[in-house]
Amino acid sequence: MVYFMLKFLHVIGAAVLLGTGAGIAFFMLLAHRSGSSATIAAVARIVVIADFVFTATAVVAQPVTGVLLAWQAGYSLKEGWILLSILLYFVTGLFWLPVVWMQIEMRNLASQAAASQQPPPRRYNSLFRLWFAFGFPAFAAVLAIFWLMISRPLINRFGF
Repeated sequence: MVYFMLKFLHVIGAAVLLGTGAGIAFFMLLAHRSGSSATIAAVARIVVIADFVFTATAVVAQPVTGVLLAWQAGYSLKEGWILLSILLYFVTGLFWLPVVWMQIEMRNLASQAAASQQPPPRRYNSLFRLWFAFGFPAFAAVLAIFWLMISRPLINRFGF
């Protein structure tokens, strides 16, 4: 029973990470394409909240449930697919943490521009391009973790 509860929580957490990340990217992209500072500010406000409520919660829950699940299933954390998953998790975090800061900054810049009925400033556009670029490796890493979690391939510690 404990194993299945941990597995359920781990899979839900993974789905939240993937789904929230995809949803945030979609809505931020559409808001950006609108060119409206007010729209961008409103969407970015919601995105920042969603990242803290959903993504941050899942970011904390995933390693906890993952380690407990591996222990419960009898896997060593030194198994190749688990080590690679952990490495990719850190890669995701290296891209996600700056993205959170960028979202907050973009929200603030768009809110200021909206208040003065101006288009988004250049700094917003620069941050958006960087935010967009950071999303690709982070999203690819999460997809790779999903694949590893489902397939559990035989990988030794050196990747062969």
